[in-house]
Amino acid sequence: METEDRTTTPYPNIPAFLESDSREFNDTGVPSTVSVAGHPIHPILVQFPVAFLVGALLTDGVFWLNSDVFWARASFWLIVGGLVGGLAAALTGMLDFLRIQRVRKRTAGWAHLILNVSALVLTIVNLLLRLNNPVSPILPWGLILSVVIATLLGLSGWYGGELVYRHKVSVIGNGSPNYP
Repeated sequence: METEDRTTTPYPNIPAFLESDSREFNDTGVPSTVSVAGHPIHPILVQFPVAFLVGALLTDGVFWLNSDVFWARASFWLIVGGLVGGLAAALTGMLDFLRIQRVRKRTAGWAHLILNVSALVLTIVNLLLRLNNPVSPILPWGLILSVVIATLLGLSGWYGGELVYRHKVSVIGNGSPNYP
């Protein structure tokens, strides 16, 4: 059966993890409240902190393998960039969270928010550990924090995808921001 011929969602419904609603499947979706010419800003901004913070994990790993101070400094600046970009992405994401009731009604919205806030808090901790000396805190705590942060971002990205692709949030459509 073709997708456009369906009247019910083809996706699993596992409450508390994956929520599927046939009304959302058939709905056109709701646009982001923070957009330029209808294009949502949050998905543009999230790319940078994710890349920087995953890059910090990689540079921490390289430092662990070769002890070259260059990689410790690279991690420090990647964490700075990840924090700055993460705060910008958080602002746009929080505005959509507060303005679009559909996001707050879904587990995916809350999970995305909590995981991202946790990642930002741990990023601040990771940065503060390295502030005066970017080398010595990397092993073990800096590396451990970088692994946890990258994992949180991966999980959060999954739930962000759930909001867009399953619940049709931040898409071009004329659906209700409250509920389909």
